[in-house]
Amino acid sequence: MRNALFVVCLSLFWTATAAAQAQQLIIDPNHSAVTFTVRHMGISNVTGRIPAVSGTIVYDPADPAKSSVDAVIKTASVDTGVGMRDNDLRSANYFDSSKFPEASFKSKRIEKRGDHLVAIGDFTLKGVTKEIELPFDLAKADTPRGPVYGFTTETTLNRKDYNVNGGGPVVGDNIKLEISVEARPSSH
Repeated sequence: MRNALFVVCLSLFWTATAAAQAQQLIIDPNHSAVTFTVRHMGISNVTGRIPAVSGTIVYDPADPAKSSVDAVIKTASVDTGVGMRDNDLRSANYFDSSKFPEASFKSKRIEKRGDHLVAIGDFTLKGVTKEIELPFDLAKADTPRGPVYGFTTETTLNRKDYNVNGGGPVVGDNIKLEISVEARPSSH
């Protein structure tokens, strides 16, 4: 009887510990952004930022497969440092921000591949959804206000796959994205 009670207590301890491992994290929009680079006229790069990033991350360090990402990017927040270009990017020529104010990524699963984690999920831009893979690096800092997690990833997308057709041949098709997100537990 003592052994059975011990096994039940141990089982409850491990279940509680595993449940405590998974944390819901809130993306900090003040320390998160998507930056992009695209070729212009085949001779130079134009860069910009989309700083309005929000969403949630469920992170389980004991079992990354139980983790998930649900992030939203406000396309109207695009900033290349040139007002005329930013307005063009918000127009129907590119993001059509009035009709499609958000781009999003919603993971289907997180995989551990060797020493790396990969988020596989649906990226939606301008009403078009395609599955993409985002291999990401993870960092953690313990602060007086609690833990802070950093997630960084890079990928390249073809803008025409998402009906972002403005600029004709002057603007390159491949867009390099760098995503940097800070997130804190929802209880902080």
